[in-house]
Amino acid sequence: MIHFKNVVKNFRKARVLDGINLDIQIGERVALIGSNGAGKTTLIRCLLGEYTHDGEVTIDQLDPRSNRTKVLGNIGFVPQLPPPLKMPVGQLINFSASLCGTDPQRIHEIAKRLGLDIDAILARQFVRLSGGMKQKLLIAIALGRNAKVLVMDEPAANLDPEARKIFFDLLAERQHEVTMIISSHRLDEVSSLVNRVIEMDLGKVVLDDRVADDVSLSGLLACRIVVKRIEPAFAKAISAWKFTELDGGLAWEGKIASADRLRFHGMVARYIALISDISLNEEAN
Repeated sequence: MIHFKNVVKNFRKARVLDGINLDIQIGERVALIGSNGAGKTTLIRCLLGEYTHDGEVTIDQLDPRSNRTKVLGNIGFVPQLPPPLKMPVGQLINFSASLCGTDPQRIHEIAKRLGLDIDAILARQFVRLSGGMKQKLLIAIALGRNAKVLVMDEPAANLDPEARKIFFDLLAERQHEVTMIISSHRLDEVSSLVNRVIEMDLGKVVLDDRVADDVSLSGLLACRIVVKRIEPAFAKAISAWKFTELDGGLAWEGKIASADRLRFHGMVARYIALISDISLNEEAN
C-alpha cells in the first residue's frame, strides 16, 4: 500500500530524512514515534506529495506528487497545525465532502460525537475557531470520508480528555478497514490500537517493531540495551523495569511482558539519543 525507498530530504544543508526504507501494508496500524526534529512530520509531508525529495514514495503504486488528486482522494489527513483557512465551517465541510463523494451529514455526526456544537459554528470562519474546535473539525472531516489510508500528525494534541477518548474509540471502530499512520508523542494512548511501531531519530528509522494482533499477553520478551555513556536519569527509568545493570551501567538486560511492549517503547523513546544498540526477542515457551 505505502512504499518508501531510499527517501532523502534536505532543507538547505540540513538532512531531515536520511535514506528511509519502509513498506506499510493494507490493514497495518502504525504508531510513528520520535522526539521533535526526528523527521516524522517531514516523512508525512513527503507521503502526501507536499515536498520534493530524493528516492521513491508511492501509495498504491502511485506517486503522490504526480497523481495528487487521485492519491489524496483516498487519504484522510489530520495535520499537526491547522491551516489558516478563512472559509466558513459549513462551506469547508461541503467542499471537503464533495471532493470524495461523502455525505456532509456524516462529517456533522462525527463532529457532534467529538463534542463539537457544529450547528452553532457553520457560519464562522475556520480560522476564528479555538484550537480544540479546529482539531475536532479536522478529525471529523478526515474520518467522515471513505479513505483507504488515515494519516494523523499529533491528532489528539488539542483535544480535551473526553474528546481524546472518543477520538480513539472512533479509530478503533475502523481499525480493520483502513491503513493508519499515527504520529504521536504519547505511545500509551495508541498502544491498544496499533500493530506496528516505527521510531525515528535524526531522520532515520531506529526501531521497526510489528506487534501481532493476537500477541500473547502472558508472553515475555528478552531485552538488551547498550548505552553510549552512563546517564543517571536513564538508569533510574530502566531500573524501574527491573533490568540488570552490566558493564558498569553501559549495558542493561531484562524481561518485558508482551502486554507492556509498547509502554516500554514509550519510555525508551525518551532516551533514544543515548542508546547505541537495542535488541528485543520473544522468549520460547
